[in-house]
Amino acid sequence: MTGRHPSLGTDSLLRYGLEDPRRLARFLLQGAERGLPEAQARLGQILLDGNGIQRDQALALRWFRIAAHHGHADAMNMVGRCLENGWGTAVDLAAAARAYAQAAQLGLDWGFYNYANLLAQGRGVPRDRAAALELYRQAARQGHAKSMNLVGRFYEEGWGVPVDMEEAARWYLSAAQAGDFRGQCSHAALLTRQGRVDEAVSWLRQAMRTATPGFLQKIAEALAVSDSEPLRALAAEINSRYARMQEPLPAMSSGKEGFSSLLSLCPAT
Repeated sequence: MTGRHPSLGTDSLLRYGLEDPRRLARFLLQGAERGLPEAQARLGQILLDGNGIQRDQALALRWFRIAAHHGHADAMNMVGRCLENGWGTAVDLAAAARAYAQAAQLGLDWGFYNYANLLAQGRGVPRDRAAALELYRQAARQGHAKSMNLVGRFYEEGWGVPVDMEEAARWYLSAAQAGDFRGQCSHAALLTRQGRVDEAVSWLRQAMRTATPGFLQKIAEALAVSDSEPLRALAAEINSRYARMQEPLPAMSSGKEGFSSLLSLCPAT
């Protein structure tokens, strides 16, 4: 599109949305009503987020479904997300799995990842860790950092594949370098086991930049009882940061855990 309207490209829409979210919402609505799947999918996303428009999860799902019907892979994935999480509809894990599978069939990395999560956990589909691992691998080959970490986790735990710590280490490093905070944590845990504490602290600091509050809580609890003074100091730093934000991390109720158990704190999803 030309003139004062943006194209539907990601960068163009991002700039436009930052400048005027309401105008972006109107623009996307016009495109969606004209039958443009990309506009329909993006309209669904801003409706889901309430960005520039009143939040309406049910209407978001409707637009995702319309775009998915037109073959839009991201929209198929978002239909799955809505069905999995109960956004605008009742939770339906079996239907979510079907939506993720459709997105995966079109080669979408997030479709591979989300479908693999359900297969790994046996939610909505029979548990099949071998199939889940292959889907994570396919997403990882596309550069999906979360999937890289989970491929490593499967080799670490021996889920659907023989235990192979060297292979796990390679995948954790790849995930860490790709910016996944769980991958950075996993890589740091292995470095600590090797006595490379300074390197581990460096990776944990990187993880702190993007980790969720709940995950940081787990990291702080584990580090606080470490035998390593630098790791204990990092735990205090994490707690201090949240105290300054007036959001202190609540105490964990599961007892003390050493840093060597951090990998077990990284869930499969």
